[in-house]
Amino acid sequence: MSAGRRPRGGGAAGGGAAGGGPRGAEGAVRDPAAQPERTRMAWRRTTLAFAAVVALLARGTVHDGGPPRQYALAALGALVWLVFLALAHRRIRALDVPRPGPLGTRTAYAAAVCTLTVPISGMVVWLW
Repeated sequence: MSAGRRPRGGGAAGGGAAGGGPRGAEGAVRDPAAQPERTRMAWRRTTLAFAAVVALLARGTVHDGGPPRQYALAALGALVWLVFLALAHRRIRALDVPRPGPLGTRTAYAAAVCTLTVPISGMVVWLW
């Protein structure tokens, strides 16, 4: 074996041990709660970013004093954000079990529709 190579399956940078799954530098088994926690934080970050976009949309509408249709679009953005907030809260609660299931197809589609509705509303407000 050459001087710079490590054997497969052993050492800190090698693969996992038999039956134990992936191991870290200290040889401890990977924390199974880390992935749900990262997913939970991602949902929270997305919800916060969504709220900032809706706030900017509403601020631009109120600041410009546009026609009523702009106010309606800003209200639609706020309503869509509330729906997304409910979806995110539902998913975050589903991650509290020891082995959370995958994201449902309907929830994924609803989140995607909510996410696409706000930028489209913003573009419509900006173009009007």
